[in-house]
Amino acid sequence: MAKEKRMKVLVPMDDSDGSFYALKWALDNLFGNHAASEPPLPAAEENFITLLNVQPLFQPFIYPAGPGILVYATPAVIDAVKKGQQQNAANILSRALHICKQNKVKAETLMLEGDAKDKICQAAEELHVDLLVLGSRGLGTIKRALLGSVSNYCAHHATCPVLIVKPPPRSAHD
Repeated sequence: MAKEKRMKVLVPMDDSDGSFYALKWALDNLFGNHAASEPPLPAAEENFITLLNVQPLFQPFIYPAGPGILVYATPAVIDAVKKGQQQNAANILSRALHICKQNKVKAETLMLEGDAKDKICQAAEELHVDLLVLGSRGLGTIKRALLGSVSNYCAHHATCPVLIVKPPPRSAHD
């Protein structure tokens, strides 16, 4: 029997419910347990997920504080913001990694800094992933037009197949 090709999946993570729903979907549907009557996927232990978090670049802007008064971010403020961003990324990735371990799926983490949509596409290409799995924030048409959509951008610019996992439908009680 020929050995199966290892499947590499990239799942970008942020603190949104959508990204964690996409991770859970990928774990359940791509790496999930099969019925006892079905044989396990060959070489499943070699498949793994890369969990990616992209933090925005902190721009130390100069802020006008009144006529002729400018306030800018000091090196201490910049360092504090960067440390906070790194801690936020570490918390998100730790939570996602824990979910992967609970599901017995090997995972690695990656933190990048920059524009999320560009960094996600760049990482997918550089890591030679087989599938990019993205959560959808479920923005309405107007918000999506104003804010842009990372998932839409990646669907059009990534060099690998892209799967966009929509959030479950909201109940009438939400």
